[in-house]
Amino acid sequence: MPKVTLEISPKRVKELVFQLPPREFLALAQAVTDRAETMAMMRLAETGFREWNEPGEGIYDETETR
Repeated sequence: MPKVTLEISPKRVKELVFQLPPREFLALAQAVTDRAETMAMMRLAETGFREWNEPGEGIYDETETR
């Protein structure tokens, strides 16, 4: 199936979203909030693993065979 791309402005998305029935609007708002929180947590988590990318820390990438 071919991939379809829409070119739509954030303003137009907002207009469309505000036309949703209350229940669907609230469900969408919760999904957007959940996604935003996940993205923020992932961005924060990346900072905790930067030390593994430093030179000399390759032991984390290698598998030891005996």
